[in-house]
Amino acid sequence: MTSKTNMPTAPSNPHSQDASNTVQFRIWRGDSTGGTFHTYPVVVSEGMVVLDCVHRIQAEQANDLAVRWNCKAGKCGSCSAEINGQPKLMCMTRMETLPAGQPVTVEPLRSFPSIRDLVTDVSWNFRVKKKIKPFKPRKPDNADGSWTMMQEDVDRVQEFRKCIECFLCQDVCHVLRDHHKHDEFIGPRFLMYTAALEMHPLDTEDRIADLKNNDGIGYCNITKCCTKVCPEHIGITDNAIIPMKERVVDEFYDPMTRLFRMFKPKK
Repeated sequence: MTSKTNMPTAPSNPHSQDASNTVQFRIWRGDSTGGTFHTYPVVVSEGMVVLDCVHRIQAEQANDLAVRWNCKAGKCGSCSAEINGQPKLMCMTRMETLPAGQPVTVEPLRSFPSIRDLVTDVSWNFRVKKKIKPFKPRKPDNADGSWTMMQEDVDRVQEFRKCIECFLCQDVCHVLRDHHKHDEFIGPRFLMYTAALEMHPLDTEDRIADLKNNDGIGYCNITKCCTKVCPEHIGITDNAIIPMKERVVDEFYDPMTRLFRMFKPKK
């Protein structure tokens, strides 16, 4: 009588090419002179995000793949890209949320110049920010140098502070993306930044004329695409852009205001 001995099985390799969980990634490779898509098969494990897959490609198949990232927690805004044509943070896009059995396309932000592969030059945004008139507080209300403010006025601008400057809203905006009005339009990110300053209960600076004449607020036609892609779920359109448009209309197009100006004594 013979006995059977159970032979130990070799541990499975998590990086083995298992066809059941292998996803084809189409990643744009190139620079400012041009480029093309390259295909990489990636074994996807449970819980992985797109940035994990890009890192796996970088480690195992394309060591020279350029990608910008930092916190991997959705708070630094560094890993912005276009995933299947939609502006998203790679670190916050879980693989199970993407269509199963289909290739995943990853490319750089289209509204900004390419540096290399998935890295774009977003320095234009910082130049725009420098041109906006800075915060100018009124004189203190109290003898100890403090101010008195209504809580509702303080709360109104807190939402805008959540912005991580991922520039996804800038990328999806058709004025910048399709019409390339970078010289005439500051984009939703900085319309919101201006709104945060204008709505601040202590600020005394006037930026309404700049919004009309220099910042191109009239180009925005309220499609709300910027609000839809915001990873912090800020109400960019409703809470920032529309109120600024209303202030521009009140200041420059309201007939009663124009009539008041005609009879207002000149200084």
